[in-house]
Amino acid sequence: MLSVEFRGFTWRHAGRRAPAVADIDLRIEAGERVLLLGPSGSGKSTLLAALAGLLTTDSGEQRGEVLLDGRDAAAQRGRVGTLFQDPETQLVMARSGDDVAFGLENQAVPREAIWPRVHEALEAVGFPYPPEHPTHALSGGEQQRLALAGVLARRPELILLDEPTANLDPEGAASVRAALGEALADAAATLIVVEHRVADILNLVDRVIALGPGGVLLADGPAEAVFAEHGDTLAAQGVWVPGIPLPTAPRPAPGEPRLRGESLALTHPGADRPALAGVDFELRSGELLAVTGPNGSGKSTLALLAGGLVAPTRGKATVRGERTALHRLPANRLATRVGSVFQDPEHQFVTATVRSELAFAPHAAKWPRDRIDARVSELLERLRLDHLAEANPHTLSGGEARRLSVAGALAAAPGALLLDEPTFGQDRRTWGELVDLTAGIRDEGAAIMAVTHDRDFVEALATREIALEDGRVRSETSRC
Repeated sequence: MLSVEFRGFTWRHAGRRAPAVADIDLRIEAGERVLLLGPSGSGKSTLLAALAGLLTTDSGEQRGEVLLDGRDAAAQRGRVGTLFQDPETQLVMARSGDDVAFGLENQAVPREAIWPRVHEALEAVGFPYPPEHPTHALSGGEQQRLALAGVLARRPELILLDEPTANLDPEGAASVRAALGEALADAAATLIVVEHRVADILNLVDRVIALGPGGVLLADGPAEAVFAEHGDTLAAQGVWVPGIPLPTAPRPAPGEPRLRGESLALTHPGADRPALAGVDFELRSGELLAVTGPNGSGKSTLALLAGGLVAPTRGKATVRGERTALHRLPANRLATRVGSVFQDPEHQFVTATVRSELAFAPHAAKWPRDRIDARVSELLERLRLDHLAEANPHTLSGGEARRLSVAGALAAAPGALLLDEPTFGQDRRTWGELVDLTAGIRDEGAAIMAVTHDRDFVEALATREIALEDGRVRSETSRC
């Protein structure tokens, strides 16, 4: 087990004027289990990256110290196991079992001990496939389970978890939390976990540390005491304080059909079953169609096919006013018909600043400069990104990156919008703002499809819901 200490720690990302965290003085004793919370952009992920020894001198400026057992954190990476928000970046091998074994081999674990630990870790997180299953065929939630197995298999002395269940379906998230609890009961490790859905993780921790806007330390203590003293402040700032109800939005009557899918199917090369097996849908203006289902059921595949971003094995997606199937449209025309927001927002950033990111799609669509400038200014203000206009998109927090990805998809004013896990990684405040923003876009006549595990989002906005299972529609429900 490792003790953790921050001494006057301040970190400013390269290219940013304000620090991500400022003057943090904090000690966590060996073996403590800590929930680190705070609104989007308050520096939670920055603190985890510092403890993992991942903040380098060429990526920003540091003042103060970060110590593990009294030594510089960067010198003790081998004793730390980290799971960040994007599990795909942590998968390095073609086969699932090999990926878990990779970290053990790097630790020089004896050969005869490696595979028993691999099987133990895969079972602990409820990984649904055999070790030889290809990593490229995993859904986002399945990738997250595999990455978590890789962390636990190494038996680190400090475990850092950044939204460990955010990309899982509700049943999968519950099973991983249960597995994590069992693993921690037997692990001689200190735990620091970032989790927006506070109520789901409280039984695994014995201390809550809260950061406020600007990356300053706001509160520290047992959960009950922190929420009793600071609950209203934390909720106003965006923390999911348990027990406070969430808003819902009125549901208008849908208009004319905008986007249609006919017998959409996709089978990946070498796969033994289709990722999607013939799905029909019709999406109308002024409605939000929620696509739900367990991990691996084909939700994200449906969104990719519906948005024309992947060619189907069978069937087609079409948009009103276009005879050509969407996947055959040139990119500049597609951007004005359908906007897509992916699970991992940083994967769709292609420019060096937030402002240029918002201008990219309108520029590709050959809008005039004055129209582009007006649209960019509007979106910067609507999504509270104006103070980040010149920032590099890859330095944004998870919540800021999600807002930018939504803004980028809206930039060319498409008639249909596809959202894949739109509320992933959002604090309570930005969740509410995304609900309000999405409701406004829907009520202005856009047709929206949202792939989501977030039942609160479905209850707040959806006019219809289709549930997928094994690549097929299991049920369809009207929510008007």
